[in-house]
Amino acid sequence: MLESHVRNNAFSMPFSSPAFTCGPYRFINREYLVVSYETDIDALREIVPEPLEVRDPIVNFEFMRMPDSTGFGDYTEAGQVIPVHYDGKQGNYVHAMYLDSEAPIAGGREIWGFPKKLGSPVLVVAGDTLLGTLDYGPVRLATATMGFKHSATDPAVLQQALSAPNYLLKVIPHVDGSPRICELVEYHTTEVTVKGSWTGPAALDLHPHALAPVTRLPVRRVVSAQHFVTDLTLALGTVVHEY
Repeated sequence: MLESHVRNNAFSMPFSSPAFTCGPYRFINREYLVVSYETDIDALREIVPEPLEVRDPIVNFEFMRMPDSTGFGDYTEAGQVIPVHYDGKQGNYVHAMYLDSEAPIAGGREIWGFPKKLGSPVLVVAGDTLLGTLDYGPVRLATATMGFKHSATDPAVLQQALSAPNYLLKVIPHVDGSPRICELVEYHTTEVTVKGSWTGPAALDLHPHALAPVTRLPVRRVVSAQHFVTDLTLALGTVVHEY
């Protein structure tokens, strides 16, 4: 194999059989349950890296069903996303994500720096309730419930929110274990079509785990909940800060 072939075709591990395909990454009928809750502001400030700024004690616990995604296939994801400000812009810092498929775990971590770990999230309709659950191994981490489609919301407001920048702390170690790459990445979702959006009464319960510490950001009060379905494209990122 020529050195030029290695250089021109190296985009993922393992080189001979990449764990995921090249983008673009288009998602069809991507379904969300997002429960926004109030937590401890000091706990948030310990978790969110500078130069991002936390102004409010709010966390979004998100469950996402992705039945049709280019290259990544069909999978489900859940995790914690924190509203932040950076460089005069309001956006979101992705703090923790748990999902059930290797390709989006590998692709998310290698390309953008998504904080993805293997877990078992589920998002289903159970009678009159939209139900999200997240397990790490045999341990239940999170249970979220929301009244199913109680009230429709304005898709235009949601469309604007989905256009906000998102931030990731990307870390890739050197062969000696030191951080070879340590940077803040900004990415956007584009070509967004909101197919429906609703709100309703909601509840969220989190449980402790040594290796999946979702309770590091405890639930003090549920603020609101949203259920929506979209088509969107996950755009590639930009490095905005080097550590």
